[in-house]
Amino acid sequence: MKNLIAGCCLAALAPFATIKAADKGLHIGIVNFGKCIETSKYGQYEQKQFETIRGQMQKSIQDLDEQLNATATKLQDKDFIDSLSPEAEKELKIKFQNLGEELNRYQSQYYQIMQQANMKLMHTVADLINEASEQVAKKAHLSLVLNKDAAFHFSSALDITDEVIKEMDGKFEKEGKSLEINQQVPKK
Repeated sequence: MKNLIAGCCLAALAPFATIKAADKGLHIGIVNFGKCIETSKYGQYEQKQFETIRGQMQKSIQDLDEQLNATATKLQDKDFIDSLSPEAEKELKIKFQNLGEELNRYQSQYYQIMQQANMKLMHTVADLINEASEQVAKKAHLSLVLNKDAAFHFSSALDITDEVIKEMDGKFEKEGKSLEINQQVPKK
């Protein structure tokens, strides 16, 4: 019975011994993905691009919504409706219906475009963080780099986010001028 209990205890502790042994040669770095997006020049650039697209789409929807509301106001004005010919009233109702359908299409497109733009932002920045993490890992001789969200707990000494951001910003400085030029090129 004592042998069985001792064997169970050793079996339960065996994984911890393995982790301890593996820990001796394992050098880990942790990266805060959100901080990289918020504070790196690439992240800020991509966020600015996202906000530009969002602003353009919201302006289009707002303009269409204003047209729809103006048409609705005309349709609710009995004096205005009474002054119209039956054909003009019918045209106004058709215009109202078409504006409503167009607004629904725009809103649907807005959500799709925003989702695509957000995915582009995340993939672009994730690729840049990956590249920068590899460079930092090589310089610091790290065996493993994890996203902060993958860890329940870690020592702040393992956090390499600032080094990753510096690496990303360095790359942005090298390529940044071409990014700014591309942003200023008028679209046809």
